[in-house]
Amino acid sequence: MTGNGRRRSWWGWGWQDEALGDDQAEKLAAAMATRFGTDITVAAAPRLADLDLPEPRIAPPASVARVCSTDRYDRAAHTYGKSYRDVVRGFRGELAHPPDVVAFPEDEGDVVDLLDWCAGAGIAAIPYGGGSSVVGGVEADVGDGYLGAVSIDLTRLDRVLEIDRVSRAARIQAGALGPVLEDQLRPEGYTLRHYPQSFEFSTLGGWLATRSGGHFATVYTHIDDLVESMRVVTPTGISESRRLPGSGAGPSPDGLFLGSEGSLGIITEAWMRLQDRPVHKASAGVRFADFEAAVAACRAISQSGLFPTNCRLLDAGEAATAAGVDDGSHLLILGFESADHPLGPWIDRAVELAQDHGGSVPGGTTITDDPPAGGAEAGRQGAVGQWRNSFLRAPYGRDALVRMSVIVETFETACTWDAFPALHAGVTEAVLDAVRRICGDGWITCRFTHVYPDGPAPYFSVFAPSRPGSEVAMWDEVKVAAAEALAAHGGTITHHHAVGRDHDRWYRRQRPEPVGRALAAVKAALDPAGVLNPGVIVPAPR
Repeated sequence: MTGNGRRRSWWGWGWQDEALGDDQAEKLAAAMATRFGTDITVAAAPRLADLDLPEPRIAPPASVARVCSTDRYDRAAHTYGKSYRDVVRGFRGELAHPPDVVAFPEDEGDVVDLLDWCAGAGIAAIPYGGGSSVVGGVEADVGDGYLGAVSIDLTRLDRVLEIDRVSRAARIQAGALGPVLEDQLRPEGYTLRHYPQSFEFSTLGGWLATRSGGHFATVYTHIDDLVESMRVVTPTGISESRRLPGSGAGPSPDGLFLGSEGSLGIITEAWMRLQDRPVHKASAGVRFADFEAAVAACRAISQSGLFPTNCRLLDAGEAATAAGVDDGSHLLILGFESADHPLGPWIDRAVELAQDHGGSVPGGTTITDDPPAGGAEAGRQGAVGQWRNSFLRAPYGRDALVRMSVIVETFETACTWDAFPALHAGVTEAVLDAVRRICGDGWITCRFTHVYPDGPAPYFSVFAPSRPGSEVAMWDEVKVAAAEALAAHGGTITHHHAVGRDHDRWYRRQRPEPVGRALAAVKAALDPAGVLNPGVIVPAPR
């Protein structure tokens, strides 16, 4: 619950009052029925009162009781993340492993006390930011070796504590949700400039713990790039790295905790590099008749040194669905931002490179050199603007499709440019074969979310009909086909969605064996009782 009375959905995405209404859902169901050639019905959304939650197995001691809750809503809302299989299970009321207690620490001392309690009593401690994990990273399904499970929600640790204007950095508590963080930086003229799709419902600590990728396509793509230092509470002590712009002093202590998903410690604050808020913006939507030519254009732009803010390629299926491009074209969305200088030469050169590969720009370019009081702004017009709006609303549409027993899920990877053609073809074929065999019909789309000089980050979306009650099992089969194809073609199992429990078997194959042994040793040193997020990244030493 927020101060304005709004409440987040306990089973699906975002705000309850932002969910698609029944009329909207019925229109979407009609479109799906036409596409799949079958009847599609919309089931009613679940009610919290109808849930059969098991009773809590543990009770918090006096030292932490004031920050703990066993409220029905809190436990239900902290049971799962927001993957397709999470939302389906929530929608079906299948909450077999809710946390016994949800804790809301108000300062770092509370975090220390909570970990002391969990480690001493053999209780699993599941660090929780905004709960937007799509890989099973916050689920309390930890087996029978624990007395119970506590979800530790950091969102009350949400302050920007200090700003260094000389170095342009800020010390920020890890529980700050994206909008809460930016609202504190905006009056100072700064921004962290990290905008994942989950921005509204994810936290700084979650971004750090999962090595989050932001919305911007080049340079500062991952949260890793923005970290100066981190402070982490572990069961055996507090780790605080020295604040430096760079260092060659051995392995990075921050690198140990980045991507650890709360399995080694709980991040409580970090010094983060800031940027001045941009006032100059430029964008263009470039259409291509040929996908290979569009890929070549992306590669040329990524290797040009222009470093666009956005260089997002949508294949024809994605462009039609998300951007309203109905002529079969593939769409390249280009964008630049700066707080320092106008961007006309940059967008002009990027468009020129795209045109050299057969691209056309029917809507021209849009340039703004001041935040407009009203009217047009770069990136908010035409197909580019439609894509932006669709992108922000997509998770709510996913929840509506869950009500129709339609599989709608995504997965992403990264590969080198030379490997992309074979990976794209192999993954597309494997997934289409799987959805047709398992579901009878379906389709897959692809877009680039990030581009590097040496390769792209392709992001795939899958749509397919399923049988009510069998959605998770059917998607899990498709997921295996997708993951195996990624592994076979040398892609990573995840580019920016972390590992969690869902990706673990493929992560272990990707991770060098000596590193696996080293992580196990680190886990034993930092978390000897094995209570931190058991089953994630490294097995608990129990």
